Amino acid sequence: MELDCRGMLCPLPVIELAKRYAEVAVGELVVVLADDVAARTDIPAWCRMRGQEFVGEDGPGRYVVRRLS
Repeated sequence: MELDCRGMLCPLPVIELAKRYAEVAVGELVVVLADDVAARTDIPAWCRMRGQEFVGEDGPGRYVVRRLS
C-alpha cells in the first residue's frame, strides 16, 4: 500500500499511517510518501511505539513500514 501524505504537516502523515496500516496483511509493506521533514523522525518513532518495523527510506520522502502485527 502507498499512502500519499505529501503536503500534510506533522502529525498528519503518522495519523494517516495509524489509521490505514491495518488494511495490509501482516508481513506486507506500507510506503508513506511525505514531504514534511518531521516524518523522518515521526514515522520510525511510531513504528517503535506500535511494534511495527521501520524498513527505512526508499528515496527522498518515501518511508517504508512492514506490518508485524
